[in-house]
Amino acid sequence: MTNEALKRIVIVDDDETIRKTFFLILNDRYCVYPAGNAREALQRFQQNGIDLIITDMRLSDSGGMEMIAKFRESGYSGEAILISGFPDKVDMDELQKLSIGYYFSKPLDLDALNDAVDYLLDSKKWHEKRVSQA
Repeated sequence: MTNEALKRIVIVDDDETIRKTFFLILNDRYCVYPAGNAREALQRFQQNGIDLIITDMRLSDSGGMEMIAKFRESGYSGEAILISGFPDKVDMDELQKLSIGYYFSKPLDLDALNDAVDYLLDSKKWHEKRVSQA
């Protein structure tokens, strides 16, 4: 599959190790753009278009939910996943209002994240994976 045919994901986290880890586990199936902050993520969106945002709740220049709200205001209608090390700070009503498909708390289950990404971006592939594991 060519890069143009791949779904595009922006990974937004100010922790480089997390960006690299997500890149490594997703890059074989998707076109992944790491971003260290909300500003960089918005630039990626404007330059390339994005099918999925995966963001940490706390970023150096913004909150993850605030960033997703800005994306929505800019016309983004794609999928979103929020990750937080502070589950008590997450407003579930706000997640629903911003159409955030999945929320994960840290420490993160990478298999669950993989399944969520596949489900959001390619339900057929996710279903085939589940059937083959049964």
